[in-house]
Amino acid sequence: MKTKIKNAISTKVNIVGLPILAVCFVSFFWGTTWIASKEGVKHMPALQLVAIRQFLGGSLYIAYFLFKKAAWPKGKQWKTIIILSILNFVLSNALSTWGVKYISSGLGAIIAACVPLWIVIITFFRGGRLSYLSVFGLFISFAGICVIFYDRLSDFLNPSFRFGIIISIVSTLTWAFGTLYTKKKAATFNPYFSLGIQMFLSSIIVFAYAGATGLSVPLSEIPAMSWWSIAYLVVFGSILTFIAFIYALQNLPAEISTIYSYINPIVAVLLGALIFGEILNAAIAIGGSVTLFGLYLVNYSLRRARKKNIATP
Repeated sequence: MKTKIKNAISTKVNIVGLPILAVCFVSFFWGTTWIASKEGVKHMPALQLVAIRQFLGGSLYIAYFLFKKAAWPKGKQWKTIIILSILNFVLSNALSTWGVKYISSGLGAIIAACVPLWIVIITFFRGGRLSYLSVFGLFISFAGICVIFYDRLSDFLNPSFRFGIIISIVSTLTWAFGTLYTKKKAATFNPYFSLGIQMFLSSIIVFAYAGATGLSVPLSEIPAMSWWSIAYLVVFGSILTFIAFIYALQNLPAEISTIYSYINPIVAVLLGALIFGEILNAAIAIGGSVTLFGLYLVNYSLRRARKKNIATP
Protein backbone atom coordinates (compact mmCIF):
# COMPACT_ATOMS: atom_id res chain seq x y z
CA MET A 1 0.00 0.00 0.00
CA LYS A 2 2.81 2.39 0.94
CA THR A 3 4.58 1.61 -2.32
CA LYS A 4 1.44 2.39 -4.33
CA ILE A 5 1.03 5.73 -2.53
CA LYS A 6 4.68 6.64 -3.12
CA ASN A 7 4.41 5.70 -6.80
CA ALA A 8 1.21 7.73 -7.17
CA ILE A 9 2.81 10.80 -5.57
CA SER A 10 5.96 10.37 -7.66
CA THR A 11 3.87 10.14 -10.84
CA LYS A 12 1.95 13.33 -9.96
CA VAL A 13 5.19 15.19 -9.24
CA ASN A 14 6.71 14.07 -12.54
CA ILE A 15 3.61 15.12 -14.48
CA VAL A 16 3.19 18.55 -12.89
CA GLY A 17 6.86 19.18 -12.23
CA LEU A 18 8.49 19.89 -8.88
CA PRO A 19 9.27 23.56 -9.71
CA ILE A 20 5.59 24.18 -10.60
CA LEU A 21 4.53 22.54 -7.33
CA ALA A 22 7.01 24.83 -5.55
CA VAL A 23 5.30 27.89 -7.11
CA CYS A 24 1.87 26.59 -6.05
CA PHE A 25 3.20 26.05 -2.52
CA VAL A 26 4.60 29.60 -2.35
CA SER A 27 1.44 31.09 -3.89
CA PHE A 28 -0.81 29.64 -1.22
CA PHE A 29 1.31 29.56 1.94
CA TRP A 30 2.84 33.02 1.61
CA GLY A 31 -0.74 34.24 1.40
CA THR A 32 -1.57 32.46 4.65
CA THR A 33 1.37 34.05 6.49
CA TRP A 34 -0.52 37.36 6.44
CA ILE A 35 -3.26 35.67 8.43
CA ALA A 36 -0.77 34.17 10.88
CA SER A 37 0.91 37.56 11.33
CA LYS A 38 -2.43 39.27 11.93
CA GLU A 39 -3.37 36.70 14.58
CA GLY A 40 0.02 36.88 16.26
CA VAL A 41 0.22 40.67 16.57
CA LYS A 42 -3.23 40.81 18.14
CA HIS A 43 -1.75 39.50 21.38
CA MET A 44 1.86 40.79 21.47
CA PRO A 45 4.07 43.61 20.14
CA ALA A 46 4.59 43.19 16.40
CA LEU A 47 8.32 43.87 16.38
CA GLN A 48 8.91 41.33 19.12
CA LEU A 49 7.03 38.74 17.06
CA VAL A 50 9.21 39.58 14.05
CA ALA A 51 12.40 39.32 16.10
CA ILE A 52 11.47 35.91 17.57
CA ARG A 53 10.38 34.61 14.16
CA GLN A 54 13.59 35.70 12.43
CA PHE A 55 15.77 34.48 15.29
CA LEU A 56 14.27 30.99 15.26
CA GLY A 57 14.16 30.75 11.46
CA GLY A 58 17.69 32.08 11.03
CA SER A 59 19.07 29.83 13.78
CA LEU A 60 17.58 26.74 12.11
CA TYR A 61 19.13 27.66 8.76
CA ILE A 62 22.53 28.36 10.31
CA ALA A 63 22.43 25.17 12.42
CA TYR A 64 21.74 23.12 9.28
CA PHE A 65 24.63 24.63 7.33
CA LEU A 66 26.98 24.30 10.30
CA PHE A 67 26.03 20.61 10.41
CA LYS A 68 26.78 20.39 6.67
CA LYS A 69 30.10 22.19 7.31
CA ALA A 70 29.28 24.77 4.65
CA ALA A 71 31.69 27.62 3.99
CA TRP A 72 30.92 30.96 5.64
CA PRO A 73 30.71 34.17 3.61
CA LYS A 74 33.95 36.02 2.99
CA GLY A 75 35.00 39.61 2.46
CA LYS A 76 32.52 41.68 0.46
CA GLN A 77 29.91 38.94 0.69
CA TRP A 78 29.29 40.05 4.27
CA LYS A 79 28.55 43.60 3.12
CA THR A 80 25.88 42.33 0.71
CA ILE A 81 24.34 40.06 3.36
CA ILE A 82 24.20 42.85 5.98
CA ILE A 83 22.61 45.34 3.56
CA LEU A 84 20.00 42.79 2.43
CA SER A 85 19.34 41.85 6.05
CA ILE A 86 18.50 45.47 6.85
CA LEU A 87 16.47 46.16 3.70
CA ASN A 88 14.54 42.88 3.46
CA PHE A 89 14.11 41.82 7.07
CA VAL A 90 14.81 44.66 9.54
CA LEU A 91 12.76 47.09 7.45
CA SER A 92 10.51 45.32 4.94
CA ASN A 93 9.44 42.23 6.87
CA ALA A 94 9.28 43.99 10.23
CA LEU A 95 7.30 46.97 8.95
CA SER A 96 4.82 44.89 6.94
CA THR A 97 4.15 42.70 10.01
CA TRP A 98 3.80 45.78 12.21
CA GLY A 99 1.43 47.26 9.62
CA VAL A 100 -1.15 44.45 9.87
CA LYS A 101 -1.60 45.29 13.53
CA TYR A 102 -3.50 48.37 12.31
CA ILE A 103 -4.87 47.35 8.89
CA SER A 104 -6.46 44.19 7.52
CA SER A 105 -4.26 41.28 6.45
CA GLY A 106 -5.79 41.41 2.96
CA LEU A 107 -5.01 45.11 2.55
CA GLY A 108 -1.47 44.51 3.79
CA ALA A 109 -1.00 41.77 1.18
CA ILE A 110 -2.32 43.98 -1.64
CA ILE A 111 0.05 46.79 -0.65
CA ALA A 112 2.96 44.31 -0.47
CA ALA A 113 2.23 43.19 -4.02
CA CYS A 114 2.99 46.72 -5.27
CA VAL A 115 6.79 46.26 -5.10
CA PRO A 116 7.15 46.24 -8.93
CA LEU A 117 5.66 49.74 -9.04
CA TRP A 118 8.47 51.04 -6.85
CA ILE A 119 11.05 49.23 -8.98
CA VAL A 120 9.77 51.06 -12.07
CA ILE A 121 9.70 54.43 -10.27
CA ILE A 122 13.20 53.97 -8.79
CA THR A 123 14.51 52.92 -12.21
CA PHE A 124 13.02 56.09 -13.73
CA PHE A 125 14.65 58.38 -11.14
CA ARG A 126 17.95 56.62 -11.74
CA GLY A 127 17.77 57.70 -15.36
CA GLY A 128 16.27 54.54 -16.79
CA ARG A 129 13.77 54.70 -19.64
CA LEU A 130 10.20 53.56 -19.04
CA SER A 131 8.22 51.75 -21.69
CA TYR A 132 4.68 52.84 -22.50
CA LEU A 133 3.49 49.53 -21.06
CA SER A 134 5.18 50.26 -17.71
CA VAL A 135 3.58 53.70 -17.52
CA PHE A 136 0.20 52.26 -18.49
CA GLY A 137 0.57 49.55 -15.84
CA LEU A 138 1.43 52.19 -13.23
CA PHE A 139 -1.73 54.15 -14.02
CA ILE A 140 -3.88 51.01 -14.00
CA SER A 141 -2.49 49.95 -10.60
CA PHE A 142 -2.96 53.44 -9.17
CA ALA A 143 -6.55 53.44 -10.40
CA GLY A 144 -7.12 50.09 -8.70
CA ILE A 145 -5.69 51.37 -5.42
CA CYS A 146 -7.98 54.42 -5.62
CA VAL A 147 -10.97 52.10 -6.02
CA ILE A 148 -9.88 50.04 -3.00
CA PHE A 149 -9.67 53.12 -0.78
CA TYR A 150 -12.76 54.84 -2.15
CA ASP A 151 -14.99 53.33 0.54
CA ARG A 152 -12.31 53.70 3.21
CA LEU A 153 -11.46 57.39 3.02
CA SER A 154 -12.98 57.96 6.45
CA ASP A 155 -10.56 55.39 7.88
CA PHE A 156 -7.69 57.77 7.18
CA LEU A 157 -9.03 59.97 9.98
CA ASN A 158 -7.91 57.16 12.31
CA PRO A 159 -4.21 57.75 13.21
CA SER A 160 -3.60 54.01 13.72
CA PHE A 161 -4.95 53.17 10.25
CA ARG A 162 -2.80 55.91 8.67
CA PHE A 163 0.27 54.63 10.52
CA GLY A 164 -0.40 51.07 9.35
CA ILE A 165 -0.75 52.19 5.74
CA ILE A 166 2.41 54.33 5.85
CA ILE A 167 4.71 51.67 7.31
CA SER A 168 3.24 49.04 4.97
CA ILE A 169 4.07 51.25 1.98
CA VAL A 170 7.58 51.92 3.32
CA SER A 171 8.07 48.14 3.67
CA THR A 172 7.40 47.70 -0.06
CA LEU A 173 9.86 50.48 -0.89
CA THR A 174 12.67 48.85 1.11
CA TRP A 175 11.92 45.45 -0.46
CA ALA A 176 12.17 47.09 -3.91
CA PHE A 177 15.57 48.53 -3.03
CA GLY A 178 16.60 45.10 -1.73
CA THR A 179 15.49 43.49 -5.00
CA LEU A 180 17.42 45.99 -7.10
CA TYR A 181 20.49 45.62 -4.88
CA THR A 182 20.34 41.83 -5.24
CA LYS A 183 20.28 42.17 -9.03
CA LYS A 184 23.21 44.60 -8.93
CA LYS A 185 25.25 42.35 -6.65
CA ALA A 186 24.75 39.01 -8.33
CA ALA A 187 24.67 36.30 -5.67
CA THR A 188 28.07 34.66 -5.23
CA PHE A 189 27.16 32.91 -2.00
CA ASN A 190 24.77 30.06 -1.14
CA PRO A 191 21.34 31.82 -1.24
CA TYR A 192 19.82 29.52 1.42
CA PHE A 193 22.69 30.02 3.87
CA SER A 194 22.67 33.75 3.11
CA LEU A 195 18.95 33.85 3.89
CA GLY A 196 19.50 32.27 7.30
CA ILE A 197 22.29 34.69 8.18
CA GLN A 198 20.15 37.65 7.07
CA MET A 199 17.28 36.48 9.29
CA PHE A 200 19.56 35.94 12.28
CA LEU A 201 21.30 39.32 11.96
CA SER A 202 17.96 41.10 11.52
CA SER A 203 16.56 39.45 14.64
CA ILE A 204 19.42 40.84 16.74
CA ILE A 205 18.78 44.37 15.44
CA VAL A 206 15.00 44.17 15.91
CA PHE A 207 15.41 42.64 19.40
CA ALA A 208 17.69 45.53 20.35
CA TYR A 209 15.29 48.16 18.99
CA ALA A 210 12.21 46.58 20.58
CA GLY A 211 13.99 46.31 23.93
CA ALA A 212 15.36 49.87 23.85
CA THR A 213 11.96 51.37 22.97
CA GLY A 214 9.89 49.21 25.31
CA LEU A 215 8.08 47.51 22.41
CA SER A 216 8.35 44.07 23.97
CA VAL A 217 6.87 42.02 26.79
CA PRO A 218 8.28 39.19 28.95
CA LEU A 219 8.20 35.87 27.10
CA SER A 220 6.00 34.43 29.85
CA GLU A 221 3.29 36.96 28.96
CA ILE A 222 3.09 35.92 25.31
CA PRO A 223 -0.10 33.83 24.90
CA ALA A 224 -0.21 30.41 23.28
CA MET A 225 -1.99 31.74 20.17
CA SER A 226 0.92 34.05 19.38
CA TRP A 227 3.41 31.22 19.88
CA TRP A 228 1.41 29.08 17.44
CA SER A 229 1.46 31.97 14.98
CA ILE A 230 5.23 32.32 15.38
CA ALA A 231 5.70 28.57 14.87
CA TYR A 232 3.64 28.70 11.67
CA LEU A 233 5.55 31.75 10.41
CA VAL A 234 8.91 30.10 11.14
CA VAL A 235 8.08 26.75 9.51
CA PHE A 236 6.03 27.95 6.55
CA GLY A 237 6.94 31.63 6.20
CA SER A 238 10.67 31.57 6.95
CA ILE A 239 11.80 28.07 5.97
CA LEU A 240 9.64 25.91 3.70
CA THR A 241 8.21 28.71 1.58
CA PHE A 242 11.53 30.51 1.13
CA ILE A 243 13.19 27.23 0.09
CA ALA A 244 10.40 26.61 -2.42
CA PHE A 245 10.63 30.22 -3.63
CA ILE A 246 14.38 30.13 -4.30
CA TYR A 247 14.04 26.68 -5.90
CA ALA A 248 11.31 27.99 -8.24
CA LEU A 249 13.42 31.05 -9.16
CA GLN A 250 16.34 28.81 -10.03
CA ASN A 251 14.34 26.35 -12.14
CA LEU A 252 11.58 28.33 -13.85
CA PRO A 253 11.32 31.34 -16.18
CA ALA A 254 10.62 34.61 -14.33
CA GLU A 255 7.12 34.95 -15.78
CA ILE A 256 6.13 31.65 -14.11
CA SER A 257 8.14 31.82 -10.89
CA THR A 258 6.72 35.25 -9.99
CA ILE A 259 3.07 34.29 -10.44
CA TYR A 260 2.87 33.89 -6.65
CA SER A 261 2.80 37.69 -6.29
CA TYR A 262 -0.65 37.79 -7.90
CA ILE A 263 -2.09 34.90 -5.90
CA ASN A 264 -0.81 35.82 -2.41
CA PRO A 265 -3.12 38.86 -2.04
CA ILE A 266 -6.14 36.86 -3.23
CA VAL A 267 -5.45 34.14 -0.64
CA ALA A 268 -4.92 36.74 2.11
CA VAL A 269 -8.08 38.71 1.25
CA LEU A 270 -10.29 35.62 1.09
CA LEU A 271 -8.91 34.05 4.26
CA GLY A 272 -8.99 37.39 6.07
CA ALA A 273 -12.69 37.73 5.26
CA LEU A 274 -13.38 34.12 6.20
CA ILE A 275 -11.37 33.95 9.45
CA PHE A 276 -11.38 37.53 10.78
CA GLY A 277 -14.51 38.86 9.09
CA GLU A 278 -12.45 41.53 7.31
CA ILE A 279 -14.21 43.72 4.79
CA LEU A 280 -14.65 42.07 1.38
CA ASN A 281 -16.83 44.31 -0.75
CA ALA A 282 -17.07 45.25 -4.42
CA ALA A 283 -14.48 48.04 -4.02
CA ILE A 284 -11.84 45.65 -2.68
CA ALA A 285 -12.69 42.89 -5.18
CA ILE A 286 -12.71 45.18 -8.23
CA GLY A 287 -9.91 47.46 -7.04
CA GLY A 288 -7.72 44.51 -6.08
CA SER A 289 -8.26 42.85 -9.47
CA VAL A 290 -7.47 46.08 -11.35
CA THR A 291 -4.34 46.64 -9.22
CA LEU A 292 -3.07 43.11 -9.85
CA PHE A 293 -3.71 43.50 -13.59
CA GLY A 294 -1.67 46.72 -13.58
CA LEU A 295 1.11 44.91 -11.70
CA TYR A 296 1.06 42.16 -14.30
CA LEU A 297 1.58 44.75 -17.06
CA VAL A 298 4.46 46.32 -15.13
CA ASN A 299 6.09 42.94 -14.48
CA TYR A 300 5.66 41.97 -18.13
CA SER A 301 7.31 45.18 -19.31
CA LEU A 302 10.22 44.66 -16.89
CA ARG A 303 10.76 41.10 -18.13
CA ARG A 304 10.62 42.24 -21.77
CA ALA A 305 13.17 44.97 -21.07
CA ARG A 306 15.51 42.46 -19.41
CA LYS A 307 15.27 40.11 -22.39
CA LYS A 308 16.00 43.00 -24.76
CA ASN A 309 19.08 44.00 -22.72
CA ILE A 310 20.34 40.43 -22.74
CA ALA A 311 19.80 40.13 -26.49
CA THR A 312 21.60 43.43 -27.20
CA PRO A 313 25.38 42.84 -27.41
